[in-house]
Amino acid sequence: MKLDVRYAEHPEEVQHYDTKKLRERFLFEKVFIEDEINLCYTHVDRVVFGGATPVKKELRLGGGKEFASETFLERRELGVICIAGEGAATVDGTVYPMKKGDGLYIGKGVKDVVFEAVKNPKFYLASSPAHKTYPTVFIPIEKANPRKLGDKPTVNVRTIYQYVHPAVCESCQLVMGMTVLEDGSVWNTMPCHTHERRMEVYVYFDMKPNAAVFHIHGAPQETRHIVIANEQAVISPSWSIHSGVGTSSYTFIWAMAGENQDFDDMDNVQTTNLR
Repeated sequence: MKLDVRYAEHPEEVQHYDTKKLRERFLFEKVFIEDEINLCYTHVDRVVFGGATPVKKELRLGGGKEFASETFLERRELGVICIAGEGAATVDGTVYPMKKGDGLYIGKGVKDVVFEAVKNPKFYLASSPAHKTYPTVFIPIEKANPRKLGDKPTVNVRTIYQYVHPAVCESCQLVMGMTVLEDGSVWNTMPCHTHERRMEVYVYFDMKPNAAVFHIHGAPQETRHIVIANEQAVISPSWSIHSGVGTSSYTFIWAMAGENQDFDDMDNVQTTNLR
């Protein structure tokens, strides 16, 4: 298991970052590595995210010195969404077959989590600290809570599938879902917003060849952008706006952690007030 540690950044300091430093501090460029569990630990709300990509061997989620625990979920909860192929996650001996679009919530205290391949799976993982144990819940995409938003004139017709969310299953602080943009739509959120009480992590995928997403980052009066390729992830602190636009349609998984689980707890920013 590989672990990349990132520290929290003050918004006034980020104003002075060049492109290289922005990417070093906020972009996780290689999420999925064959036969590895590849994770990023951000000190922004101590969220851990990354990919498990079993090909020739099973991959076991572990604890260790970095988490000061024998098992990964000793004091954490975990959300999993399969973004490609078919495989299975085994949770304390119970096998959950998973295909593209299927999700899984795994509660605090689970001792053993193993990922295995059936046909080239890619599992995206997001985890936050937890204070209480909730049961493991398998969430096929048919059981996720859909919300259709946007319209064609503003090129942001999209369906938000809520997986780890009060409408679907209980969790401590992790909220997680997937947004699918329709062909011809490119904005994931505009007008944009911040949510001071929660941070967020995005992973972008299902992008067309040679496509890019311009992830809009920074305080509303000091915006920057980070150019993102297929299957890359980005850390978005609570003080940063949450928005992005692609050169074509795409899909992304969002994961949040912080003070509450109210999906609509957003501080909206009018487009005319952005700088």
